[in-house]
Parts: sequence; C-alpha cells; structure tokens
Amino acid sequence: MSLDPPAYILSLQNNIRARPISWDGAVRAKTITEDDLKKIKAIDKVRKEQRKQVIEGDVDTYTQLLLGGGDVKSIFESAAKRPDILQYMLVLAGDLVDDIPPLAKSLISHPEPFKHLLPLLKQSPNPEDPIPLLASALLSTLLGNAIQASSKSTPQIDDALPKMYAYIAQLSKQSDTNLQDIACQEYSVLLRTTKSRSLFWKQRKETLHPLIDVLRTAVGGRDTDSTLANGSGGASSIRSTESNFKIGGSVSLQLLYHILLVIWQLSFEGKLVGRGLDEDHDIVPLYTTLVRLSPKEKTTRLLLGTLQNLLSTNQKTLLPAATAARLPSILQNLKTRHLTDQDLQEDLEKLTALLDEYTSSRTTLETYTAELDSGHLRWSPPHKNVEFWGANASEIISMENGAYLNKLAAILSKDWTSDKQVLAIGCNDVANLVKQCPEKRSQLERAGLKARVMTLMQDENESVRWESLRAVGEWLRYTFES
Repeated sequence: MSLDPPAYILSLQNNIRARPISWDGAVRAKTITEDDLKKIKAIDKVRKEQRKQVIEGDVDTYTQLLLGGGDVKSIFESAAKRPDILQYMLVLAGDLVDDIPPLAKSLISHPEPFKHLLPLLKQSPNPEDPIPLLASALLSTLLGNAIQASSKSTPQIDDALPKMYAYIAQLSKQSDTNLQDIACQEYSVLLRTTKSRSLFWKQRKETLHPLIDVLRTAVGGRDTDSTLANGSGGASSIRSTESNFKIGGSVSLQLLYHILLVIWQLSFEGKLVGRGLDEDHDIVPLYTTLVRLSPKEKTTRLLLGTLQNLLSTNQKTLLPAATAARLPSILQNLKTRHLTDQDLQEDLEKLTALLDEYTSSRTTLETYTAELDSGHLRWSPPHKNVEFWGANASEIISMENGAYLNKLAAILSKDWTSDKQVLAIGCNDVANLVKQCPEKRSQLERAGLKARVMTLMQDENESVRWESLRAVGEWLRYTFES
C-alpha cells in the first residue's frame, strides 16, 4: 500500500530545491572537491531523463559520491559543516533513490549504506530542524528497500532500524500533527517484514504507545462501566458518553488513517502482539468503538482487517473481549450499510462468521469462564446479571477444584495501572460470589480474595473503591448475620 509523501516534507523539499547553492565557493573552501562538483552539476537542474541516463551510465561513481568508499569521502561527511549543502544533497539523494532503481539497489548494497546518514538524525534537538527530517525521509526509503530486498536481516539493518524507530518515535510524540503524520508514514515504509515488525513491537513503549494515545484522543478515552450509582469512574466510559464522540476532533482523518495503517501492518504478527495489545491497550473495545464511529470505508477497512488478524490468531483471549465489547452487533449494523470496498466486505464476512461460531457454541457460563481464562475482565453482560450469578456462582467456586477462583484472584493481584476497570469488575464478581454463596466465604478467603478487596478499598480509582466496598460489605453482612 503506497502513500503520497507527507505534504510537510514535500513543501520543505521544494523550498530547498529552489535555493541557490554557492558550489564554486564550496570548492574554494575545500568543503567539496572539483570532482564532486562535476558529478553534481551533471545531474542537478537537468531533465529527469538526462539525469537518469547519466547515473545509470555510472552507478558506482554516484554511489561513491553519496556514501563514500575507499579513500573517497561521502558528500554528507565532506559537507558536515555546511547545512545548506547537506539539506540540498539530502533532497537530491531522495529524488535519485525514488527515480532511479539501479542507484537505489547499489546504495543498499554498499558495505555501509547508513553510516553517514544515521548521525544526521541527531544533528539537532529541534524536531522541526530540516536536516534530521530530510535524513529520516531518505533513511526510511533506503531501509525500506533494504528490508524488502534481503531475505534475512543484515548487521547494517540491525544497527540502523532501532535508531530509526527511536528517532521516528520522537516525532510521533510531538503535538504538531504534521510531525506525527511524518512519523506514521515512515513507520509504514519500514513495517514490511516480520523482522521489522517484531523490532517495532520490542520497542513498543516508544513506538506504539504514542499512536494508541492518539486513537484514544479520537474516541474520547478508555472504556469503563461500573455499578457505581452515578456512573462516574476514574476514566471516561465509551458506552456512557458515546453520543459525544466525533471521530477526528483534534485528530485529522489523514492522521487517523495513517495510524490505523501502521497498526494494521503490525497485526500481521498477531500471535506475537495480540495478547500484549489486549493487556496494555484493551485493543478490542477501542477498535470496536472506532468501527462504529469510522467516517470512511478506508478507515473501516483497516479497522476490520486489524481485528480479523488479531482475533483469528488469539481466539482464546480476544474473542471473549469482542463479545463483551458488543462487536457482533456493531458488525451486524455495518452490514446494513452500502459498502463498496471488496476487502472490507470480505473481512466483515470473516469476522462475522468467526464471532457467530464462537457465540453460538458458548453458554453464558462458558463466556464468563473464557473471560477468566483470558486474564482480562471487561464489563460483559454476565458481570451485572443477577440471574447469572444466582444460577452459576456455586459452580464457578467449585469448578476444577477452585481453579477459577484462583484465576480471579490472579487477575485481581495485578496493579492494572493502565486499566483500572479490571479491578472494579473483579471486585464486583467477588461481591456477587459472596452474596450468592455466603457459606463458601472461607474458600474465597483462602484464595486471597478477601484480603485483596479490602486492600483495594484504598485504591485511587473511584470505581475500584466502590466495587471493593460492595464486596467487603457483603462479607461483613453475612459475618454479622452468622
């Protein structure tokens, strides 16, 4: 999937192309050599056909001009103290790589293709400085070509890719949407192989997390839903405030699309990333909300494609999340629209079939235990269903010699700093178990549930405090009654 270059970069490049350069002065100052100047003039300010003919007739010479070799310095090394020449040559080199495939192939075959470009990423701490921005544009293209051309990674790629990701991550953290968009497009160029996607995932705290933050901005916050009477939790509820959502808001449609594209590419490593996306970002409820609010078929296509990749490879953990987030009903609503995109239609059918098969083969109890098996609780229907607890509480406590009590305790034992609703839901479940089976309080206590819910009464999150208070209240009520 090819993208147009970022408008911000195009504008910068056009501005630099129009600037006059004192090449003769650079030769007199011994910044570049006469031989360098001769090569540059042969391809600068000439028709594309002429430039292509000159370079294809002497690819090795122009590879050496840009990257050096032997006793010959790279032009980027020679002109290190001339920002105007550095900027001009970065733009020219980018044009050459885009327009002349034999040169691009020769550059990535060089023994040290990235050596003289990587230091330019640290040329300035200012994220809007032209030299690092232009260097990253050129490097992402070269690295993207190198990653695709090589059947396995090379030491040069292994050295350059983490540095590129680190630089791009800094762009993605800026408040300027132009810089965020540049970051997403450069990520997309690089995420073309399992190796590059795996490394992106390894660096996910700096690479992925800022992108998820933008998606949360687009939908208004994290999903939660407590039994707290006034409905106010520590985070905003997607279901309780969904009428206020407007996709985009401060997030442009273009940026939204490019972020979804990056995560769609990452989702091809579904087995690697699925559980982490669930635990760290509650990805299924987030994407379900985005599907419902998606303004264009092109964004819906990426959302469904990502969900299909993730759910099909993480059925045990993510299908319970999908049903809890009411994804099946969202997909049914989507089917009523007039959709023209064939890939979108195919993913919609696959997802619907996958979820239909899952839901049709599950009782309500199986849905609940599958959620415990996944290790991540959500406000799915069983949690608040009085009839469910009346019919199943005793069995949940005794199933597999208390295995599911232990799973609930294990879930509650975690901090869940980024998703406090899990703790609130777990406390709700403890309250219901005690209420329905007061005679089995000792089993719950041995599993550590009483001590944990008492501790959570001091939690900073209002919903967690409320639900833990309910649970302790049930314990105390039956203690006094007995």
